[in-house]
Amino acid sequence: MADLDTLKRGAEEILPAGQLEKQLAEGDPLRVKLGIDPSTADIHLGHVVVLTKLAQFQEAGHTVVLIIGDFTALVGDPSGRDTTRPVLTPEQIDANAQTYQDQAFKVLDRDRTEVRRNSEWLDMPAQDLFRLLGRTTVARLLEREDFTKRMRADHPISTLELIYPVLQGYDSVAIRSDVELGGTDQKFNLLFARDIQRAYDVPEQSIMTLPILPGTDGKQKMSKSLGNYVGVTDPPEEMFGRLMSVPDEAMGAYYELLLGEEAPDDHPVEAKRALARRIVERFHGPEAAREAEEHFDTVHVSHGVPADIPEVSLADTAGAGGNGEVHLPALIAGIFEISSSEARRLIAQGGVKLDGESVDADRLDLPLEQLSGRVLQVGKRRFARLSP
Repeated sequence: MADLDTLKRGAEEILPAGQLEKQLAEGDPLRVKLGIDPSTADIHLGHVVVLTKLAQFQEAGHTVVLIIGDFTALVGDPSGRDTTRPVLTPEQIDANAQTYQDQAFKVLDRDRTEVRRNSEWLDMPAQDLFRLLGRTTVARLLEREDFTKRMRADHPISTLELIYPVLQGYDSVAIRSDVELGGTDQKFNLLFARDIQRAYDVPEQSIMTLPILPGTDGKQKMSKSLGNYVGVTDPPEEMFGRLMSVPDEAMGAYYELLLGEEAPDDHPVEAKRALARRIVERFHGPEAAREAEEHFDTVHVSHGVPADIPEVSLADTAGAGGNGEVHLPALIAGIFEISSSEARRLIAQGGVKLDGESVDADRLDLPLEQLSGRVLQVGKRRFARLSP
């Protein structure tokens, strides 16, 4: 039963009560499913909470099935949404799907993970789709809290969103899952999959929900669209800095969900440093963690400029015009891989500095000679030394 205690630790709910214990007692490897829709390009620490639990099942000898929802991403998961999600192009979905898969293997064992794309079975003939849709009711779908709230607020619900739980539920039929994991916001979808399995005479899965990791704002769930995320492929110094920005009151959740332990009784800043070091070390190694902390101290404690900032030639960057002037938004966008509109916003907010002094928001074009040899800083953690 030691394995059971480990597998249950940190879970919010395991339903139906007692079923997982019975499945494990039978001694056969279980098929444990996690579905992720590639709606953005990166996996963040919020995903790591569920992936870590999936890895525990893997270490206990069970078969992990990672489903990349390339087909359901065309629909858009309505979980936790009060508006319809924007529809991605197939090209965007395919690129995101490859990225998700590669990043998931920073937590999972690649050689022991069965990776499937649900377009394998959901890109089905119309008659099969109609048969699937005919096995449930609109009334059952409208029990979903997200839909109820939107109906009361007179917000639209697309037909595609309405059938999303049906499509996701069929994933559990196609791969014959014994257990499915997800965040607490996925509870309806996970339970609904049992309905679809029952309709196809497939043994019904157990479900396990995991708590939602708050974002770096400490309030809303971690999300790239909200800008409060820490990506698993963020550069070490970026990852360290973002974790140091997490509010003190969220430290308990971060320690529990990411490290599986209680936050230490240290001073909040020291607790954050310890967390940031361990997370950076997990994804980048101990040397990168040490250098990231040194970078943080240089920039945020000593208010200096890091020694290892990249040098960028003005002549080779976007924004350099033939009139000897440089358009700052285009320059910033080219160096730091952000949009020109985001660069303009940062300039307007005083978030862009040259040699430590904020750039005049009314001067977006500067002579090249005024930039050459100076240090460009964007936000708190991005630097570049400008050369002719």
